[in-house]
Formats: sequence, structure tokens, C-alpha cells
Amino acid sequence: MSRAKSASVQARGFLVILTGDFAQTEHPLAKDETLIGRNPTTDITLLDEGISREHALILRDEANGCFTIEDLQSTNGTKVNGKRVRSADLAHGDSIEVGHTRFRFELRS
Repeated sequence: MSRAKSASVQARGFLVILTGDFAQTEHPLAKDETLIGRNPTTDITLLDEGISREHALILRDEANGCFTIEDLQSTNGTKVNGKRVRSADLAHGDSIEVGHTRFRFELRS
């Protein structure tokens, strides 16, 4: 399979909100960096007092088709599958918690 063809079938990342008034809302992770926080200028803005203005960053490595989440020294931290992390690689189905909001990370082709 050529490189160009393998890139076109590469999985795309999504965050699906699982809690609150916006449950089932999907956020595609189409950019190299997706910022999550309370600040209206973030890519994914959440009205959750447990979330810092700039809480976490999801990095996309398009060449390898992988995603990493990094906590931005938030007050309440970031959890992946119930464990507080500074940085973690994400896998399909992972549960992500920021403040009182819980997401499911999904990879789709």
C-alpha cells in the first residue's frame, strides 16, 4: 500500500461528551493541537467550574496516527481511565475526565 493511500484510510480522532447537558456531543480532533478549557477561545469550550481556563491539550501525530493528551498544570487535573495523568497516549475507548466532564476517545476510519 502506498504512503498516500495509507494516510487516507488513517483513523480520525473524536471526543464524545458522556456527561451533562451536552452528552453525546462529538468533537472531531482534526487539528494538530486541540485545546480544552473554560476560556471561550479554546477549541473545546466547556461550562464546567471544575475546569481551568486552559485545562488540557490533545496533540495529534498525523504521521503515526496517534493522539496524546497533556494536562496544562490544571488545578483539578486530567484523568485517563480514572488515573490522573500529566501526559498519556490515547487508545480507542479511553475515558477522559476534565473537571466534572467525562469524554470517550474514539478512533474512526
